[in-house]
This record gives sequence, C-alpha cells and structure tokens, in this order.
Amino acid sequence: MSKILDAFNKLQLKEMPEIKSGCTVKIHQKIKEGKKERIQIFEGIVIARKHGQGINSTITVRKVTDGIGIERIFPVHSPSIEKIEVIREGKTRRAKLYFLRTAKGKKARLKKKEFTSVIAPETTIIEETLGEIESSEAPETPEVKEEAPTVTTEETPK
Repeated sequence: MSKILDAFNKLQLKEMPEIKSGCTVKIHQKIKEGKKERIQIFEGIVIARKHGQGINSTITVRKVTDGIGIERIFPVHSPSIEKIEVIREGKTRRAKLYFLRTAKGKKARLKKKEFTSVIAPETTIIEETLGEIESSEAPETPEVKEEAPTVTTEETPK
C-alpha cells in the first residue's frame, strides 16, 4: 500500500526553485470566487520552511502592509499554487527568522546575498560563432607587416 502512496506523491510534486529562509518570493495562488477563478499574488520574505522537501513541505511568508504584519503558510506543492518566483535572496545565519516579527525599521531588513557571475558555456559558444560570422563577412585584406624601428645605442668610453 505504501508503494502506491509513494508513487502518487511523486506524481504530485512540482518543480520549484530553491527556496530558503530569507528569500523574497512572489507566490501566485489560484482563488475561486463563485464560478470565476483568478490569480492573487502574495509577496513577502520567507521566514520558515518546514517538513523537508516532500509533498508536505510548507513555507511561511511574511509581509508588512500599512504597518501590520501578515503571515501566511503555503503548502509548496498544493494544486492551488500556480507558481513561486524568487525575487532576491537574503543573507541569513538562521533557518527560522522569527525575530523579524518584532524587528522594526533597519533591524527588519536582510542584507542581499552576493552572487559571483559565472559564464555559462552557451555564451562562449555564441561568442565563438559570432566571431566566425564576423570574420567570414569581413573582406580579406592583405596583411602589412610593420617593421619595428631599430634603436642603436652608443657605448661611452670608460
């Protein structure tokens, strides 16, 4: 019986970006109002991630609107979640950021996480092909060798 449940749970898992505490995310959630369905966006900072990576995993997202803190708990793999966008990552030293509930002003901010730029292999391939195209389009001109001027030094008598 557990094999059947495991297989069903694997089918329900969604592809999600890596979400950590400190990330600022936009969560697009489907909301039904009568017969109509619309998408509502909730943007805030992830203060906790619980229950691992499986089907039961949840994230707690907090935002402050008009001086009032709002927290919502979202099941990550719920069918009502359309998509999750990670806007930026914050530099944190804790897994749970519950201290943000009482922090005000500058204390409630997280530092941005610095990224090192990595050149993807695709960009080098594109640059190489562009270089080949430019060299094939340019008319060939005969190479002119320039001779370096000769410098003579006079020896002074001792």
